[in-house]
Amino acid sequence: MLLEGRVALVTGGAAGIGAMTARTFAREGACVVVADVDEARGSALAADLEAGGGRAFFQRLDVTDAEEVDRAVAASLSRFGSLDVLVNNAGIVADARLVKLTPEQWQRVIDVNLKGVFLCGQAAARAMIGGGRGGVILNASSVVGLYGNFGQTNYVATKAGVIGMTRSWARELGRHGIRVNAVAPGFIATEILREMPEKVLAGMRERTPLGRLGEPRDVANAYLYLASDLASFVTGAVLSVDGGLVI
Repeated sequence: MLLEGRVALVTGGAAGIGAMTARTFAREGACVVVADVDEARGSALAADLEAGGGRAFFQRLDVTDAEEVDRAVAASLSRFGSLDVLVNNAGIVADARLVKLTPEQWQRVIDVNLKGVFLCGQAAARAMIGGGRGGVILNASSVVGLYGNFGQTNYVATKAGVIGMTRSWARELGRHGIRVNAVAPGFIATEILREMPEKVLAGMRERTPLGRLGEPRDVANAYLYLASDLASFVTGAVLSVDGGLVI
């Protein structure tokens, strides 16, 4: 039980990597706040975790709304008494080549993937400092944030920005016993990816040295390691979970 007695808030927790992270953390003893804009799926997941013997609840959260972010953190403190782990997982894409990228597409992705990470990280850091027992902040980056990608100017900018924020926060918050790390997934077989044509998926597998797509559990297990005391001397790191894609 690597997270026994910890309280974890997972943004974008209703589906995909977020949902698998919530399940993994609950299995390892954490009290889990499933935070998402998808109320139906988020509530169902939280109920399922509780039915399985875990402690969880759903909190509606639009990460671009500072007031909702503050309410989510306050709800975590009220319900479970602390906030020990934040998984900044919520994110979106709105892909287009540079010459066709609209200001609206740019701003929408910036708001969720960058501003949202900032707002949640700031609120969680304040709560963790106030609690006096340290904590862990984990940010979702991507391999494209390290190496760029065709047609994803907005997404790449946010994921590179997340890495910069992660390293800055690690420097600032270490004195408070708060570790901050990022995870950079490669091609992960989430629902969105599985809807792509088989030819595209085959190309992704071909480009990955391990010869397969990642599974949400691969990323969830990386979050688990970084959230646990196994990584007690790890901060400011970017852990690539990509099957060797970047080699």
